[in-house]
Amino acid sequence: MSDVTTAQPAETTPSGVPTIDHDEVRAVLEYYAERGWTDGLPVMPVTESYLREFLARTGREPDEVLLAIPHLNRELTVRLAAINAGLAGCLPEYFPVVVAAWEAIAQEPHPRKGIWQSTTGTAPFTVVNGPVREQIGLNSKGNIFGSGFRANATIGRAIRLALINVFGLHPHQLDQATQGTPAKYTACIAENEEASPWAPLHTEYGLERGDNAVTAFVIRSVMHIEARHTQLPEQLALDFADTIRRTGALIHEHTNALLVIVPEHAHLFADAGWSKDDVRNYVVEHAVRPRAELAAVGKDAVSHHSRWRLPADHPDAIPDAASEGPDPDTVPVMTAPSSVQIVVAGADNAGVSAVVEIFGLAPRERPSSFSKIGEL
Repeated sequence: MSDVTTAQPAETTPSGVPTIDHDEVRAVLEYYAERGWTDGLPVMPVTESYLREFLARTGREPDEVLLAIPHLNRELTVRLAAINAGLAGCLPEYFPVVVAAWEAIAQEPHPRKGIWQSTTGTAPFTVVNGPVREQIGLNSKGNIFGSGFRANATIGRAIRLALINVFGLHPHQLDQATQGTPAKYTACIAENEEASPWAPLHTEYGLERGDNAVTAFVIRSVMHIEARHTQLPEQLALDFADTIRRTGALIHEHTNALLVIVPEHAHLFADAGWSKDDVRNYVVEHAVRPRAELAAVGKDAVSHHSRWRLPADHPDAIPDAASEGPDPDTVPVMTAPSSVQIVVAGADNAGVSAVVEIFGLAPRERPSSFSKIGEL
């Protein structure tokens, strides 16, 4: 999709307001829609002059490849990323964040293994840290998973539109999601660093607090944790663990989670002397299921080929790793504290946090990747 619209000089009214030919605008939008260049919603027309504003925001060459997916024989260049950012409604000043998001995504093995085509309905999810949040108006407070903020909505949408337009991941075609998720439209939040008692997410990668960074995840779903009732860190952490260990989430032998903790809950933990590592360790220790409960839903063994969960009497089934452990009747659903990532985001007005189901890179590795944002 290398085509963009050629702009004509706009006429203005006597008051200086540009006039708009609605029929021409509608014709452009329908032209894009007929070619499948949308996510189902109208997109912004992109002209060559507007595209140059995006490209001027990065020192990268337009033909530089940000992500290649060999099995699809397709590549995303900086120019194509810019076109889709424009289509998504991004402002040019958002483009360094979009580029960094693609750089983080490119570090993951999942896209090259076809994860974006999965029947599970996976979606890219980005978390932004650093001063850029305030500079471009990213929402880190109330309604972080909802609507209302252009930067969040359009940065996430820029990723999805490129997956559709560059990599061909159209629903019912290469995108084989059985049901999908609203995150397939857009999924981008910022960390509420100012309201957090802990160091922000990107500092765990060795970056400084003042650095701008994007962390990329592959997500399946977002589940809210209603916990307005307690001031005990153990009770709150058990609510997180119980949500993670639910049987319906156990596709693979083990799972991973991103805890999106609201400031109220983060301070509950911190005031009790808990660090992020204390939360991780407690959640991993208690994210276990009795084997009998897994057997009841047919998930007490794993596939010899894929290590996806199966009933023990399945022809392809072999014992899971817990079967050889000191307590074979208790099955941990996470492998290590690194399976749990933590970010503080949301408003400080109610005890409602979230567990985001994410795919990990490999057992005992951090289930995310990051990229530092270039100069704005």
